[in-house]
Amino acid sequence: MNFVFADTLYWVASILPDDPWHAPAVQAMAELKNAHLVTTEEVLGEVLSAFSGRGDYLRRQATRVVQAILKSDHVTVLHQTHSSFMAGLGLYESRPDKAYSLVDCISMNAMRQLSITSILTHDHHFTQEGFAVLIYRS
Repeated sequence: MNFVFADTLYWVASILPDDPWHAPAVQAMAELKNAHLVTTEEVLGEVLSAFSGRGDYLRRQATRVVQAILKSDHVTVLHQTHSSFMAGLGLYESRPDKAYSLVDCISMNAMRQLSITSILTHDHHFTQEGFAVLIYRS
């Protein structure tokens, strides 16, 4: 089975049809066909944060999408743990020359642990760490 990590950008773009990354995100996922997605609770927290100030409708829409992700057989959601937080903090601390977020660091560690090399995002920080970014705008 092909495992692909799904970053915040992918989930947000999937929810918002007018997002500039919507069409590239949908295209990237279509090209993956039967890939099994992996994400983290930290990423889902970022998704909810992205919609927290966008009004009642979008806030409820984001909540529904996150709840569906949590129940999906096609997505594995990795739980937040003290160990994952500390490992993410360690990577964050070891890259003072980078602009990686803590959630990016936690995601990168999870990807390495699971030997996942591809990620649904456009974030160049992941390419700096050797991962294949799958979302591009033409």
